[in-house]
Amino acid sequence: MSEFLFLGIDGGGTKCRARLRDDKGNLLGEGSGGPSNIRLDPDLVWNSILTACREAVRQAGLQEEDLRRIPVGMGAAGAGQKSAVERLLSRPHPFASFAIDTDAHTAWLGAFGGGDGAILIVGTGSCGYGCVGGRRQYVGGWGYEISDEGSGAAIGREILRRTIWAYDGRIPATPLSRTVLAEFNDDPEILVDWVGKARPSDYARYAPLVLEHAQRRDSIGLELIRNAADEMAQIATRLLDLGAPALCIFGGLAEPLRPWLPPPLQHAIVPPAADALDGAILLGRTAQSGGRNDRTGL
Repeated sequence: MSEFLFLGIDGGGTKCRARLRDDKGNLLGEGSGGPSNIRLDPDLVWNSILTACREAVRQAGLQEEDLRRIPVGMGAAGAGQKSAVERLLSRPHPFASFAIDTDAHTAWLGAFGGGDGAILIVGTGSCGYGCVGGRRQYVGGWGYEISDEGSGAAIGREILRRTIWAYDGRIPATPLSRTVLAEFNDDPEILVDWVGKARPSDYARYAPLVLEHAQRRDSIGLELIRNAADEMAQIATRLLDLGAPALCIFGGLAEPLRPWLPPPLQHAIVPPAADALDGAILLGRTAQSGGRNDRTGL
């Protein structure tokens, strides 16, 4: 086994993934953990990170103490918020070094290897990101409360809102709204109690149900998926208008929503050279060698 190893971490709102490669690019191990949006509690996030990394090194036949010699790069949802990064880095870590940037940045690094281009992530949350001539530009990604248009969390929020509308009689009920309300024993008060405790990933789990009903031409499902695709298209159009020559899409909802996009945008989409985990590995390697792709490195 090579003396030089690198770990890449992709931290999302629903799960955390880790990948271990050697300096020749050979895949040695992968692992997964729980939610790791760094706006969440730092102890929860570190638990998710370490769970994923321990599994990756175990697959490589290594011990947990080997983490001390491995540089790490992490692309994380929520890393655009400086205070969230500071909270995470206030905890000690077991790695040789730890570089962190947004999940959008590492997805772009993987997709274009540092060259001009743009990416759009549509999963639990959403964010557009491009880099042209060395200039970085974010579009969206401000959190599902006020942004993250087209995302699973946004779709989930909207189906719950329309379920209440249908219960009130403001819009006609459909099989989709009835199915959602049935999960709460047909009692809006139970739904409201749930909302008070729900995380973005809890909302996002309704997105596949909405997609399924949209395919059946359910009127509410069709409205929500068309709206999500329109919002996704607005972000993508802005990135291309900024000069990005091509667009890569990532996330669990990217491909399901792609057929709903306008044809000109579909023609701009290209396959990525690599994924966000390999982008995170590149981030860690660059940071350790003194490069400046990382937002924060320790």
